[in-house]
Amino acid sequence: MGSADKLKELEEELARTQKNKATEFHIGILKSKIAHLKKAIAAPKKSGVSTASFDVKKSGDATVVFIGLPSTGKSTMLNALTGAKSKTAAYAFTTLTVVPGALDYRGAKIQLLDLPGIIAGAKEGSGRGREVLAVARNADLVLLLVDVFDPYYRPKLVEELEGIGLRIDKSPPNVLIHPKLRGGINIHSTVPITHLNDRMVIGILHEHGIHNAEVMLRQDCTVDEFIDVLVGTRKYPVSITVLNKIDLVQPAFLKAIPYKFVPIAAEKGLGIEDLKAAIWDKLKMIRIYTKRRSEEADSVPMMMRYGSTVGDACERLHRDLKKLFRYAQVWGPSAKFPGQKVGLEHVLQDGDVLCVYKR
Repeated sequence: MGSADKLKELEEELARTQKNKATEFHIGILKSKIAHLKKAIAAPKKSGVSTASFDVKKSGDATVVFIGLPSTGKSTMLNALTGAKSKTAAYAFTTLTVVPGALDYRGAKIQLLDLPGIIAGAKEGSGRGREVLAVARNADLVLLLVDVFDPYYRPKLVEELEGIGLRIDKSPPNVLIHPKLRGGINIHSTVPITHLNDRMVIGILHEHGIHNAEVMLRQDCTVDEFIDVLVGTRKYPVSITVLNKIDLVQPAFLKAIPYKFVPIAAEKGLGIEDLKAAIWDKLKMIRIYTKRRSEEADSVPMMMRYGSTVGDACERLHRDLKKLFRYAQVWGPSAKFPGQKVGLEHVLQDGDVLCVYKR
């Protein structure tokens, strides 16, 4: 039996297994086997045969991808945001490859990628779905574009992304697993654990070939979250749901939709400025202006992420600057007073001016 057949058999067994207290352990082991097998199947194969894929190089300060059904208006939205010339038409599968665009906003250069529309079963490869979703794995932000006439398709888009290891709007589980040479499996926790027990943790680890390890649970994670940590290939991008063609329905209809979204009408340019602002806010970018001693600050900012430190900025400016760091001065929102002398751990804020002094 091949890997694909074994995977199908395990998934069918999981689907028909009733969920109750008595089957918790069995379900956990099945999920672990499925995750382990999927990881093995997805691993790159060494062969001389090339496979079709979308070769996209990341550029700019952040990368945003558009995910949606065919003909939901992704290409029109790209054109409205950037002026890029992505082919548009009122029929499915107009975009057959990745169309890039660049959004210049508040000093940031944000790469936007218009991907071909995905359909149900994309994670299994339907409609070149795997290639499309693989591009999304490297994105900083996912725009889920939903047509106003099919607003309840959003959960399906999230499901397809889940199927290739993207955990939309979630944080990585706070779990540490340190394999060791001997001593068995020791499990520790800093919080009360309700979703897992020692037998479950040990069984899942054994399925992945780990028989000796120190496990630290710093949150009450589920079986799926524990497996995610073990697999180690999951990505955790943030998302914005965009509802297109709002000009074709009544406002009362929009109020009944049970999730948050940014309303737009891409063809008419409605809501595009609000969408740009939402992208900026979701990426949590900050502008840092550098300056030399006795000179004015640069007019073009260096883009960083919220929570970045002076040390992070030094690494961006020059690979050796952090090693030669003496101290820095900061003017702006994060400074207690203009020109405050700070160290590498000082957290920067949007609009700060930074001057670094070397040894």
